[in-house]
Amino acid sequence: MFKPELLAPAGNPEKLRMALQYGADAVYLGGKDFSLRAFSGNFSLEEIEAATLFAHSLQKKVYVTVNIFPHNEDLVHLPKYIASLRDIGIDALIIADLGVFRIARAVAPDIPLHISTQANNTNWASVLFWQEIGAQRVVLARELSLEEMKLIRAKTSLELEVFVHGAMCISYSGRCLLSNYLTGRDANRGECTQPCRWKYSLMEETRPNVYLPVHEDERGTYIFNSKDLCLLEHIPELTEAGVNSFKIEGRMKSVYYAAVVVKAYREAIDRYCDDPSNYTLHPKWREELNKISHREYTQGFYCKKTGPEDQIYGSSSYIQPYDFVGLVKGYDHQTKMALVEQRNRFMVGDEVEIVQPGKDFSCQRITEIINEAGEKVESAPHPQQLVRIPVDEEVVEFAMLRRKGVADAE
Repeated sequence: MFKPELLAPAGNPEKLRMALQYGADAVYLGGKDFSLRAFSGNFSLEEIEAATLFAHSLQKKVYVTVNIFPHNEDLVHLPKYIASLRDIGIDALIIADLGVFRIARAVAPDIPLHISTQANNTNWASVLFWQEIGAQRVVLARELSLEEMKLIRAKTSLELEVFVHGAMCISYSGRCLLSNYLTGRDANRGECTQPCRWKYSLMEETRPNVYLPVHEDERGTYIFNSKDLCLLEHIPELTEAGVNSFKIEGRMKSVYYAAVVVKAYREAIDRYCDDPSNYTLHPKWREELNKISHREYTQGFYCKKTGPEDQIYGSSSYIQPYDFVGLVKGYDHQTKMALVEQRNRFMVGDEVEIVQPGKDFSCQRITEIINEAGEKVESAPHPQQLVRIPVDEEVVEFAMLRRKGVADAE
């Protein structure tokens, strides 16, 4: 049967490799300019070329975001940049602006164009417009229900992409002016400071410096703070609705986030497409999504209009139940020792879970740590320090070690 693409974020080269190794069919990334995630690592042209070669070696794809809403001065260097991407051989450009569309068509007519969620396509007529002028795909706005998606599918024939997981925006698919107004950093040119997550109070005009809580709560209130989107349980309905690509949000999230989320959705998509009539949602997939740094989950607009239950009022903090402590760089079959790059401090005696592509996680206790000098040590205290530890079962490169957080272990 038809199998939708699983599209993952790649904020830097390491996240790209992890997303592809853990099962993404394609990744989307931004260059140093013209992208709406100016504060993620992003890619130089040389890194984009290397990323594209790596993805293509795995028979996978790379899409590059050029989705800012440019002012005149932004257009000066844009044609040369698009020409460079054309020469690299990327698989598509993700754009939001008609001017950028026009330039891309003139400079690189053979590159497929995907229309960003920033373009706010919420109805079949606007999607049909993009289809008629030559777009290959439209990323639908997050503000749509399943029934609205179905109608758009019935009225159009181009590819449709839908966000299935990640942070939600307080504004229409990212078209927000809060950051620009409050900090001078333009969200629509890639510099959002996320003021929607800040703590707010009211101040009455005749009582300056008297801050009134918006909601009576000793912790304050976060009136724009949405829960995170999670549509894992709706993979069958989205597939049957004809959605071509399932998109995960999170170019600024961690390597661990990219790997775990991709792995859960990969397994669910494969299980459903292999045997739709006997498919059930496995609890382990949702459990995995609860082990990453996240806010509480919501289905957003998928089933209904959002309400108060889709917001978080008491805190802007993430739930962080597990710590990503190590990344496997190699494994010696004779000694059964794994070479591990430390990401957070771990010690002899720690109980860890080992996560790797295509397998369920396994658990074991760290019984020994050997540093680069061959000395036995009690801990790996330094960031990105290489150490060797005994591992009972074979592990592959890119496997991850995680440990339950202190607060959750108590």
